Amino acid sequence: MKRLKTRKGNTVPQRPEDERLPLGRSFTYGLQHVLTMYGGIIAVPLIVGSAAGMTQDEIALLIASCLFIGGIATILQSYGLPFFGSQLPLVQGVSFAGVATMIAILEGGGGIQAVFGAVLVASVIGLLIAPFFARIIHFFPPVVTGIVITTIGLTLLPVAANWAMGGNSEAEDYGSLTNIGLAAFTLALVLLLSKLGNASISRLSILLAIVGGAVIAAIFGVADFSGVMDGDIVAFPQPIAFGWPTFQLAAIISMVIVVLVTMTETTADILAVGEIAKTKVDSRRIADGLRADMLSSAVAPIFNSFTQTAFAQNVGLVAITGVRSRFVVTAGGVIMLVLGLLPLLARIVAAVPTPVLGGAGVVLFGTVAASGIRTLAKVDYQDNMNLIIVAVSLGFGMIPVVSPSFYDAFPTWFGIIFHSGISSAAIMAVLLNLLFNHLKAGNSSQQSVFVASPPRMVRAEELQAFRDGDHYDGGKLMDAHGAEVPVVNAAQFVLVQEKMKKGEITDSDDIRRICDSTGSANGTPDGPGAEGRNR
Repeated sequence: MKRLKTRKGNTVPQRPEDERLPLGRSFTYGLQHVLTMYGGIIAVPLIVGSAAGMTQDEIALLIASCLFIGGIATILQSYGLPFFGSQLPLVQGVSFAGVATMIAILEGGGGIQAVFGAVLVASVIGLLIAPFFARIIHFFPPVVTGIVITTIGLTLLPVAANWAMGGNSEAEDYGSLTNIGLAAFTLALVLLLSKLGNASISRLSILLAIVGGAVIAAIFGVADFSGVMDGDIVAFPQPIAFGWPTFQLAAIISMVIVVLVTMTETTADILAVGEIAKTKVDSRRIADGLRADMLSSAVAPIFNSFTQTAFAQNVGLVAITGVRSRFVVTAGGVIMLVLGLLPLLARIVAAVPTPVLGGAGVVLFGTVAASGIRTLAKVDYQDNMNLIIVAVSLGFGMIPVVSPSFYDAFPTWFGIIFHSGISSAAIMAVLLNLLFNHLKAGNSSQQSVFVASPPRMVRAEELQAFRDGDHYDGGKLMDAHGAEVPVVNAAQFVLVQEKMKKGEITDSDDIRRICDSTGSANGTPDGPGAEGRNR
């Protein structure tokens, strides 16, 4: 790959994601990625381990294993090998999409071994069908990707709110002013650091705000770091620690559905980070990313972990920091791998209060939504049905967010798919895009009420009355110096011209008095004169 030399001797690649930063900065930014998704990656083993009735030590092993596999998956996805890895700044971790299915398998008496067996088989199936998913790239135009990116951000905002309230709805201090205040302090610190002129500090605003929030929490007794020295300092995750996987057909079928959902979400994340990084994403790149996803998921059960997927919240971190180097994420993968080997470091990071992560999450997840809105702003809405595609898809994606129990009465397989707002919006956007933009048969020849209004026009002769700098402000026509220009109708124009010849008019106030005495002008801001405001 060709690289350009800079004055400082750094190499600037043609692909923005191939930029190599100094080693120290790479690991600093990588740590920021780890802190951003740490709460999410440990949540799944905590939930599943508790549902399986595991001891604290067994749950700790699950957490370490998920960090270890997440690190390997992140390195494979970002650094890449032939046919494996999208080589994009994507952080991998345990998917939330499978939590409900795994709990259902446990409640059905299958045990954690059946969960691991279902994950292994379903992931191998996903690995085999990955090339098929890669061929749907042409079904993801900006109207679809914009919907998906926006939905990713909007569906993650409740996660940030839950973190800000404390993360555990059964805790006594859940939603307390202390927790929300700590989140608000972290958010304010992010904004303050982003405001500073120093680019390096601004890029590290999320990490520094999390550290600052943790320090404040420790000072006021909200965070407790006293137990970080308890337990082993170094421990390698034991393979097959809970026994060999078992294979149950119903569990495997349910998990295949989960894998399809995670593949849909990973495809959306690949497209989203490609849009943010302003780099080309084609079907081959998607296929390589999905293969890395599924290979990591297939290996995960051997090391006591679950399905792996790209973490959407880290897409927001790429957008807000502007650091698009995939090697930064690779460094983050190394840190995760080390955390999986060093329970001491994992305990330190785990001690960061959830409200601190919630304050940073508001900025991160909001940035993802804003990136999607920016993509939707580029969509052509003239003489097509893109407006209704956006409206219905976004509304469909928000249903499980505003009403989590909406799909409880539906079949389990249906609920698993559509309970994810991201999957709901993505599926609806793709289907509606096919219906309106690809399957032309049956499309009405007459304009629908949802089609955007036709472009505005201004007659050439109307422009002769305007001068450079004329503009509309608050419904009034103003000149370049900020003085109001009277708007008159045809009869008033003739009357004013006659009085000007007689010397009876000296300024604009005289014209306005004449207009007031003869009735309102026809050239109101909604009339012909308004067309000049788009000059």
